[in-house]
Amino acid sequence: MSLRRPSLPLLFASAALVLVPWIGLLVVSLPCHYSARHWGIAWAGFDAGLGLALGLTAYAALRGASWLDRAAVAAGTLLIADAWFDVVTARGAGAIALAMTEALGIELPLALLCSWVAQTSRPRQPLTTTHTDQQGALQ
Repeated sequence: MSLRRPSLPLLFASAALVLVPWIGLLVVSLPCHYSARHWGIAWAGFDAGLGLALGLTAYAALRGASWLDRAAVAAGTLLIADAWFDVVTARGAGAIALAMTEALGIELPLALLCSWVAQTSRPRQPLTTTHTDQQGALQ
């Protein structure tokens, strides 16, 4: 499936639009309190993935790997998700203050750095390419 075909952007746009009412339903229907049996395993697994993404970003940067931009995007995305869930799941003033401090002082600035790394490490190419015929007319 080519990126230039309208079917791929249409698929992503449709998926985004379907999420709008779904998000509204979740906000009004999910319980305020929920107990998870494997809460610690879930967070440890997420943080292991985050650590792997950060480690791969470091390795790619050290080696000048062509996939550095993708590793940095993955790490930055996970950092933003981590900050979000740390803050919204914190209980009590002290835990909220700690989560906000970590988010604003570590996770979000590191995510911005990942975004910068992804932007500056990617080879510059135009978003669309144009072709010219033998007379120089654009096609």
